[in-house]
Amino acid sequence: MESTTFIAHVRYASTGGLEMRNTHPFEQDGRLFAHNGVVEGLDLLDEYLGEDMALVSGDTDSERVFALITREARKNGGDVGAAIESAARWIADKLPLFALNLILITKDDLWALRYPSTHQLHVLSRKPCDRDLEHAGTGGRIHVRSPDLSTTSTVVVASEQMDDDPHWRMLESGELLHAGPDATLTCRVILPDLPAHPLTLSDLRPEAVASQRS
Repeated sequence: MESTTFIAHVRYASTGGLEMRNTHPFEQDGRLFAHNGVVEGLDLLDEYLGEDMALVSGDTDSERVFALITREARKNGGDVGAAIESAARWIADKLPLFALNLILITKDDLWALRYPSTHQLHVLSRKPCDRDLEHAGTGGRIHVRSPDLSTTSTVVVASEQMDDDPHWRMLESGELLHAGPDATLTCRVILPDLPAHPLTLSDLRPEAVASQRS
């Protein structure tokens, strides 16, 4: 397969059954989205989305978060970074939240948010070199390889450091990353404060606990 952007996601279901309609990544308005974490208070989020619940076909908190971002982008003329910020701020202020680690891509751009510090999220900015791009996650769950990217600048975002390259960096809590078509990175902290209604593992349902321990 050939593309300028990819998302690979292994889902441990915390909200919604093991069905295709609940499987990441989700697509809305030509964008793809994946999320690691737990957002509760979905009745309140559904009410806030209103007619924009038409964007949601499954049961997950993740797809609802994406729908909120999509709505904000439609309202602001397509500024995805601003849409992520406004959506994440509303969620952090209004809803019980365990974690909101997300990746969103278009055909040319990538955004990633780590919030709060519950889970890790790492970035590697890779310059052209003589080596293929090749990364493997722990336990062999994800293996990424592309010979073409030996000669192209690349940005890799992952929930774990996928090799021993010393240039991996963990995003700060509340940090939003954007990688443009030329792989140039811009990063800023958009959520400096902790969630207003933080959740711990002891607050979660057993299936959610299992999904978030990994």
